[in-house]
Amino acid sequence: METIDTAYLNDLVERAQQGSSNAYAELYAATYQRQYAYAYHMLGDEFLARDALQETFLRALKELHRLQNAALFLAWLSRINFQVCREILRDPAQQDEKEPAEEVEIERRTYSLQQIESLPVTESQVILMHYLQRLGPDEIANQLNMGRGAMKRYLKSGRRHLLKLDF
Repeated sequence: METIDTAYLNDLVERAQQGSSNAYAELYAATYQRQYAYAYHMLGDEFLARDALQETFLRALKELHRLQNAALFLAWLSRINFQVCREILRDPAQQDEKEPAEEVEIERRTYSLQQIESLPVTESQVILMHYLQRLGPDEIANQLNMGRGAMKRYLKSGRRHLLKLDF
């Protein structure tokens, strides 16, 4: 996937926060593919992933005014997407249609995501961006507005915390 120009993205976020629907549409266009890939990876179903994306972007639109740092938009959006996917995975209506092996896989994914979400916020974001979105260290550091060394420390610390948890 292509790298997103963070200065451009920050400008779009600020304009969208001021009420520009065109800026929000551009934000959607710039982030849709990555967010869809993330939702599809989590849910394993293209239709559920599309539903998750719709809900993710609706929530983001409603709450965009609360985002205080435009540089954190991608991490913030990914967190919303994560929460929406987790809600879908927990939805009993979705579970009824699954085969037993799929149910076990969904339970495993949900449990793992709960463990990741229990980490400190920055560690959780770095882990999700690295393993689920498959972003590189420089891209994660850039999107979270931190140095590469700090990003690697958060990743290492997050891994250590996850190893201590009972899976």
